[in-house]
Amino acid sequence: MGSGRRHRAWAAAPLLLALVAAAGCTGTSDAALTARAGRPAATGAPVAPLARVCDAPPTGPRTAPAGAVTVDPAVVGDLAAKTRNSPPHTTFWLAPGTHTLEPHRYAQVLPKEGDSYLGAPGAVLDGRKTNNYAFGGTGTGVSVRHLTVQGFVAPNNEGVVNHDMADGWVIEHSTIQHNSGAGLMAGARQQVRANCLRENGQYGMNAYKTGDSIRGLVVEGNEVVGNNTDDWERQRPGCGCTGGIKFWAVNGADVRGNWVHDNRGAGLWADNNNNDFRIENNVLDANDGPALMYETSYNAVIRHNTMRRNNWVDGRRYAGTGDDFPYAALYVSESGGEPRIPARTDRLEIHHNVLEDNWNGITLWENADRFCNSPANTSAGYCTLLVKDTARCARPAIATAPLRDDCRWKTQRVDIHHNRFVLRPSVLACTGRCGLMAVLANYGTYPDWSPYKGDRVAEAITGRQQNRWHDNVYLGTWNFVARDPGRVLDPAQWQGTPYQQDPGSTFQPRAGG
Repeated sequence: MGSGRRHRAWAAAPLLLALVAAAGCTGTSDAALTARAGRPAATGAPVAPLARVCDAPPTGPRTAPAGAVTVDPAVVGDLAAKTRNSPPHTTFWLAPGTHTLEPHRYAQVLPKEGDSYLGAPGAVLDGRKTNNYAFGGTGTGVSVRHLTVQGFVAPNNEGVVNHDMADGWVIEHSTIQHNSGAGLMAGARQQVRANCLRENGQYGMNAYKTGDSIRGLVVEGNEVVGNNTDDWERQRPGCGCTGGIKFWAVNGADVRGNWVHDNRGAGLWADNNNNDFRIENNVLDANDGPALMYETSYNAVIRHNTMRRNNWVDGRRYAGTGDDFPYAALYVSESGGEPRIPARTDRLEIHHNVLEDNWNGITLWENADRFCNSPANTSAGYCTLLVKDTARCARPAIATAPLRDDCRWKTQRVDIHHNRFVLRPSVLACTGRCGLMAVLANYGTYPDWSPYKGDRVAEAITGRQQNRWHDNVYLGTWNFVARDPGRVLDPAQWQGTPYQQDPGSTFQPRAGG
């Protein structure tokens, strides 16, 4: 699959914990966050609780349920063989111990419709760095619960559990760890609840379905930690293929109550024609890149999340090279509200969140050279949800309505309000180009037939596309970027003419700490 990316590639970076230790920095403790969970901050924004799943995952049944088929860990390949020889809607109970598959790449389990897999306490399915996949096939309505899945070697952009993206799967109370590729893939109506998705080579989950969009995805109460151990941006610079969870062409998703932390790259990344997301009550903490990227996508509500200490690694790295782009904790790239696309909202609403000690705050960005059929479109071959045929986005038709508007993803109708932004110098140890909010675009130059050349897009994203900050609370020294990276404003300039942003907001220069 292709991948959209921001205007510069992600860079390889050491884990944040090493950086923090070296700098002697500390942030708000996990215990303090938990103690404050649910209490209103100054803006009414609750601090989300932590989904501590990896430390103490719930255990499965100690004995086989009535009617279940018992799987013996002492018999190599017993799970796959008994699945083949049983009818659909069979429950399999994996007895305590380490279960293995036959020793070749494609020995994965192929569940039938409605099959259910239950792990006993201590049940592990181990790929022994030999098998590519654990569970695959097209069987729908499959469930995997209380099972540790580890040691599989899925290739780049492929996954270990639900490898073939079948619909209606439920993955609950499981630990999916130490695999190559993605821990799991996603199909339509998939539910991923209360799992530990830990230290997988590329993603904890890759929510992508070949040739189709995913509808009705639920990701709730998971701990997503330490993923992208293989550091794919170092192996393939500019691949845009790293982080905790990647969403691609998902239509309707509820992402709530997860703890996404210490991932190399972005924590959550919705990339390319996603629509109708609710991202709420998550803690997005200490990811090397942004806490959340919403890219070339539509119509979302992002609320009641806590984002803290994100983008320290990438932000510090780029600032050290003289890069003046405002790398943000919440990065909105060519995304916004579109009333013509059905969803639970027709805006991109960002409200009642707490952003604490991140490298920067929220950046709204639009690449003037990125549109359907442009060589600068890193989601090669894809077009907006408003234009089905990419070939239509060509001269001369693209220069006039409606294609002039519909052939590009727009950062528009973004409403940022009632958030709490905290920046403490003693925690962040900022060396420059941090503590910024931004709304900006580049100067359009490419290709030569583009109707978006010059400062047209920069003027539109800043003044004509209904992107608004208002009624927020700022603690610490915050500055603002408008139109282009070189235009840095203080709060009075940001609130004054011509930008008139953040009416009703309050600014307190000292945040404490």
